[in-house]
Amino acid sequence: MSIDNSRIAEIFTQVHAQAPLIHQITNFVVMNDTANITLHLGASPVMAHAAEEVEEMVSLAGALVLNIGTLTPDWIEAMLRAGRKANQLGVPVVLDPVGAGATSLRTRSGLRLLEELDISIVRGNAGEIGALSGSGGTVRGVDSVEGVHDPEAVAQIARAWGTIVAVTGKRDLLSDGRRTLGVDNGHAWLATLTGTGCMATTTIAAFAAVEPDRLLAAAGGLAVYGLAAELAAPEARGPAGFKVAFLDQVYNLTPEQITSGVRVVELAPPAAGE
Repeated sequence: MSIDNSRIAEIFTQVHAQAPLIHQITNFVVMNDTANITLHLGASPVMAHAAEEVEEMVSLAGALVLNIGTLTPDWIEAMLRAGRKANQLGVPVVLDPVGAGATSLRTRSGLRLLEELDISIVRGNAGEIGALSGSGGTVRGVDSVEGVHDPEAVAQIARAWGTIVAVTGKRDLLSDGRRTLGVDNGHAWLATLTGTGCMATTTIAAFAAVEPDRLLAAAGGLAVYGLAAELAAPEARGPAGFKVAFLDQVYNLTPEQITSGVRVVELAPPAAGE
């Protein structure tokens, strides 16, 4: 069963119409890229991580991204402060547990954020999600070596954490514990650039800022992101050219392209009566 693509196109259109502010406490490696993709999607980025201002900044935001890619204890405290304020205000919080499983600091910090905050969506690779959930995951640096690849396992993790879980890979797997979706858009060249997972998380946050169905927002964001990569690939001769073509394609995407091109399938609908 497929999701109605026109709903995803509508969410994309609403991002452009509302231009939500996306507050990102993210890593030094990707700040420029995630700020740019936020702009190209039609939203507005702000990178604010000082503990003294995060509560004030998130009060203005449509969504909050917490990304542990270049982690320090001070940043975790700022993330907790921003996350608590976001929870108080009903602002969706999207967690990217970059490199969880690679070191104990990253794993502990990811778990602490999950335990102390109401996280709306967690987006990670198979190794990161596997390591955080105890399902088995191996991460080298920030790259997944092995991890969660089974839709039912993703659903179980979503139920255990009480949040949307999005595991990105050749087929992205997403679940809220009841519904499980697969996203089949994407291109292999995304793996040749650093920061593409972080940009995917940012795309999800932009969609979640305007769409209350968090599972649909996450799936729609990943599908649009992957579709832009597919459309950009034929224009590029290598990774550098692909990056430019990809960002241009995100900027130039149309609702019609989304309606005809995204591929989101329902893998496990809710049981009757739920």
